[in-house]
Formats: sequence, structure tokens, C-alpha cells
Amino acid sequence: MRLLVVEDEQSLQEDIKKKLQHSGYEVDACGDGETASEYLAVEYYDLVLLDLNLPKIDGMTLLRNFREENQETPVLILSARSEINDKVEPVEDGPEETGEEDDTEE
Repeated sequence: MRLLVVEDEQSLQEDIKKKLQHSGYEVDACGDGETASEYLAVEYYDLVLLDLNLPKIDGMTLLRNFREENQETPVLILSARSEINDKVEPVEDGPEETGEEDDTEE
């Protein structure tokens, strides 16, 4: 199973990638929406883990653009946003799951 992790916080991105690889997944990762868009244009992913607060192209724009081309690939949104509208809007646009990032350090 091939996954794409799109997360601009480098340490969180690396931690997610490492844990998923340890669990046996093939994982690509990037830290901005522009690079993610490039990856999505040339690679097939079984799942995309997407942060909404991204540089260059924000996560919502990336999601909308991706959904215009691909209605099949599940998208799991990672977000520290707490407003209910920030969580409902992406669900209406098509991702299957919405999760909150935990901003606390362990």
C-alpha cells in the first residue's frame, strides 16, 4: 500500500512517515501543497494524509484540485484547526476522514 503524507511540520512529517514505514507501508512525504500536487499528478496513492495549513498551495485548495481529477483515493485530513466549519467543509468536498493533530509534544 502506497501512502502520501503532506505535512509542513518537518518533525511531525518524519515521525508519521517513519511509523508508517515501520508498519510496512510505502510512504512518500512532502511539506507543501505545490510539491504534493506534483506527486499526485504522477503517482498513484492508496491513501493521502493531508494537513490543511500548508505553504505554497493550502490543503483545501489542493484537496479540491485533487478531487477534480481523482474521486477514488481516500484522503485523511490532519488538522489542528478547531472551528467546526474547518472540519465540515473538507468532508463536504469529499475526504473520508477528518482527524485533529495533537499540537502537544510527547
